[in-house]
Amino acid sequence: MLNYKRYRRNPVFKYPERTWIDKEIEKAPIWCSVDLRDGNQALIDPMVVSEKIELFEYMVKMGFKEIEVGFPAASQIEFDFLRELIERKLIPDDVKPQVLTQCREELIDRTFESIQGCKSAIVHIYNSTSVLQRDVVFHMSKDEIKQIAINGTRMVKERAAKFDGKIILEYSPESFTGTEPEYALEVCEAVLKEWGASKDNKVIINLPSTVEMTTPNVYADIIEWCNHHFSDRESVILSVHPHNDRGTGVAATELALLAGADRVEGTLFGNGERTGNVDILNVAYNMFSQGIDPELEISHINEIIEIYERLVKMPIHPRHPYAGKLVFTAFSGSHQDAINKGIKAMRERNNQYWEVPYLPIDPADIGREYEPIVRINSQSGKGGVAFVMDTYFGFKLPKGMHKEFANVIQSISEKQGEVSPEEIMDAFDREYLATKEPYHFEKMKVNDNDGVGREEFDTEVTLEFMDHGELKNFTAVGNGPIDAVKRGIIQNLGLDIKILDYEEHALQAGSNSKAAAYIHLLDAETGRVTYGVGVSSNITRASVYAIFSAMNRLFK
Repeated sequence: MLNYKRYRRNPVFKYPERTWIDKEIEKAPIWCSVDLRDGNQALIDPMVVSEKIELFEYMVKMGFKEIEVGFPAASQIEFDFLRELIERKLIPDDVKPQVLTQCREELIDRTFESIQGCKSAIVHIYNSTSVLQRDVVFHMSKDEIKQIAINGTRMVKERAAKFDGKIILEYSPESFTGTEPEYALEVCEAVLKEWGASKDNKVIINLPSTVEMTTPNVYADIIEWCNHHFSDRESVILSVHPHNDRGTGVAATELALLAGADRVEGTLFGNGERTGNVDILNVAYNMFSQGIDPELEISHINEIIEIYERLVKMPIHPRHPYAGKLVFTAFSGSHQDAINKGIKAMRERNNQYWEVPYLPIDPADIGREYEPIVRINSQSGKGGVAFVMDTYFGFKLPKGMHKEFANVIQSISEKQGEVSPEEIMDAFDREYLATKEPYHFEKMKVNDNDGVGREEFDTEVTLEFMDHGELKNFTAVGNGPIDAVKRGIIQNLGLDIKILDYEEHALQAGSNSKAAAYIHLLDAETGRVTYGVGVSSNITRASVYAIFSAMNRLFK
C-alpha cells in the first residue's frame, strides 16, 4: 500500500475576491522561449553552439521576440554562443536576448561582458525565496534573502547605466509557489523600488511555478492577488514560468493569463527539468483553436517537430497535443463515423467555421494534411472504412454498402491489426473490381430506338461475356441499357436477379475522368443481396461492370 501519510498538503492560498474565474483569454501574451536555457539544461546530450544557433534562428522565424539564450556567466559554451550571435549580427533589432544570472557580482560582471554589442537585452536575476530553501539550503532569514534580491538589482542597475544599449531587468523569486505570497510580493516590491521602476521603465516580475505544488486554480489565485497588490502595476510586466510536475502546466498557464499575467516563459513541446516546462505550443494552439491569433508562426507543425527532434534528440510522444502522430487519428468506429458525417456536412453547408466531431481543429491548418485522420483496425467501423475510400481514393460508397465492405476489412484487421489505406484499396479491388469468375463482361453494343414507333422498350443491347470460361453473347431489350442487360441475364442465364438500387459518380475531374457505378443486386431465389462496383470512362459500361461484379459476389 502506498505510504501516503509521508506527505502533507501544501498550504492553499485563500483568495475569495478572485475575478479570473469569470474571464476569458482574449489575446496572446508576450512569449519568451527558454528552450536554450531551461530546455537545454534538461537534455541528456546538450546542444553544441551550432545547434543552438540553428534553434535560435528558428525561434526568430517563429516570431519569438524574447529568447532566453542561457546562463553565459556559468558556462563557457553559453558565453561563446551569445558572443557568436552578437558578432555575426544574428539577433534582429526587434528581438531581445535574455540572459540569466544569480545575484552575485562576479556573475553579473561576466553577464554584462557577454552582452556587449547588444542593442537591447533582458538581464534576468533570481534568488530562491521559498520557506523550504530558506531553511535547508540558505539558512537565512527573510530580510537576508530579500537583501540578496536588492543587491542584485543594484549591481545590474549600476552596470546598465554604463551599458551602450537598453537593459530591461527581470526578477524571479525562484520557488515562488513555495513562498508566502505576502513575502514574495515584499521582495518584488523591494526590487522595483531599487530599480526605480515606472511606466516608462518597466521591470519584468516573473512569478515561476518552479515546482508545481497545488492545483492550477491556487496558482491563479496567487497570481491575481499579486497582480492587484503591486503598488504601481503599470511599472510591472507580470510574467509566469510554469513547470509541469503535476501535469497541469498548461492549465496553470491559462488560468494565470486569466488572472492578469502579461507574459509566458516556456519551451517547445514542454521540454525542461523533471516533467518539463509549460509547452508554449500547446498554449498557443489552444488559443488558435478558439479563434485567437497566437502571434507565433506555428502553421507548419511537422517542420517544428523535425527541427526539435533533431536538435534536442528527444522524440515527440505520439499522443502529444497537436504534434503527436496519432492525435488527429481515429480508430474507434463511432468516432470515424462522426468525423465522416461532420466533414460531409461542412461541405454540403459550405460552413465558414470548422465544426467536425472529435477534431477540435482542421489538421491541415497546422500542416498535417498529409497524415491520416482515420486509421483502420479491429476497433474501427463502417464509417471509417467509407471515409478512407472517399478521402484517399475518391469512391463515395453508397450508405448501404458501408457495412458490407467494412465486414471485409474487419476480417483482415482481426488477423493482422491495423489495415493501411493501400491494403483497404487492394481488398476493394479484389472484392469488387477485379472479379472475373464465374462471369466476366467483355463488350457490348447499344442501340437506342427512341422515336422509332411506340415500342414498349426503346433500348437494345448486344452483350458479349464469359460464362465459366466460355465466351457467350445475347441480345436483349429494355427501357434503358441497365434494364436491358438485366433482362438479358435473366432470359439467357436463368438467374433470377433484381436491381434494388443504383448510384454513380465521377471519380476525378477532367476530360479523362472515370465514373464509378454501384449496383445493389438481389438474388430473388435465395434472398441474398450484395453490391457490385464498376469503373469505366463510359458510365453505361461502368454500370454493366457493376452488375457483373455483383453477380460474381452472389454466385461465385
